[in-house]
Amino acid sequence: MTRGSRRYLRPEAIARIHRLELRARAVVEGVLAGLHKSPFKGQSVEFLQHREYVRGDDLRRVDWKVWGRQDRLYVKEYEEETNLRLTLLVDGSTSMDYTGTAVAGMPRPTKFECAATLAASLAWLALSHGDAVGCGVFDDRLRANVPARTKRSQLTGVCEVLETPRNAGAGDFLRVLRAAAETLPKRGMVIVISDLLGDRDGIFKGLQLLRTRGHDLALLHVMDDDEIDFPFEGPTRFEGLELPAHLACNPRALRAGYLEAVGGFLADVRTRATASRCDYALVRTGEPVDAALVRFLSRRASVAV
Repeated sequence: MTRGSRRYLRPEAIARIHRLELRARAVVEGVLAGLHKSPFKGQSVEFLQHREYVRGDDLRRVDWKVWGRQDRLYVKEYEEETNLRLTLLVDGSTSMDYTGTAVAGMPRPTKFECAATLAASLAWLALSHGDAVGCGVFDDRLRANVPARTKRSQLTGVCEVLETPRNAGAGDFLRVLRAAAETLPKRGMVIVISDLLGDRDGIFKGLQLLRTRGHDLALLHVMDDDEIDFPFEGPTRFEGLELPAHLACNPRALRAGYLEAVGGFLADVRTRATASRCDYALVRTGEPVDAALVRFLSRRASVAV
C-alpha cells in the first residue's frame, strides 16, 4: 500500500460506499461488459426493441413467438451494457491548500486533502466494479495524470498522482478542460473536484466542451467551512494564497457582505451546473467524506439513466 493510499483511502468511507454504484446517467463507451448503457447494440440482458429480419441476421435472434402471431420475422435488439470510463480531475491550485480553524483541537483537512480523498474513494469504487479509471491533478495545466485503466494496480497509480508535489499557482480551468475534451478518447464520465475559485466563465465553457463530446459530467465543489460560514471574530489578517495580497480588518464589519457574496457565488455555480447538465454537489471539509460520497452517489442512483 502506498503512502497516498494510506492517506486518502479512508476505511470509514470505503465501508459506507462499497455497496453503492457509480452509475453513468449519459450514454458512455467502455471496453468491457459492465453496468452502463452503451451506444452500441449487441447481445446482453436488457431488451431494447424489435426490428424486421433482413438477410444475414443471426437466426438465434429471431423472436419466434412474434413470427407465430404475425407470420413475419422480427429480430430482437438489446441494449449492450458497458463498463464506465471514469476520469477524475482534481484541482491542485494553491487555493486548495487552505485549512480551516481546528474544532475541539482536531484540525480539518485542507481542501486538497478532502478532494484527494474523494477522488481515491471514487476510484476504488469504480475499479471494484470493473470500470476504467484515470486521474489527473491540475492547476494552470495538467501536472500529473494516469490514463484510464481497469487493471488492479490502477488504484496505486491514482494515489501516486494525488501525492505528486504540486506547483504553487492559480488554476486555468478552460485550458485544462479543453485539453481533456480534446484528448479523452471516448465518451465516459468526467468528475471535476475543485473549490471553483477562478475564472467561472472558463470553468463552464470547459465543461460545455466536454458535454458536447458526449461525456457525463459531475462537479464536486469542495469548500472549507470557514469559507461558507465566516466564523471569524476580532481583528484578523487575511492572506491570499494565490495572490501576494492581504487584508487586516474587523471581520464583523465584513460578515454580512461576505456571506451575501458567497451565497450569490454558490447560487450561480448551481445554476450554471444545471444549465450545463452537470451533476453538482457541495462538499464541506468539515463533514465526513463518506457522508458526502453517500449523498452524491445516492442522488445519482435515484435518477434514471
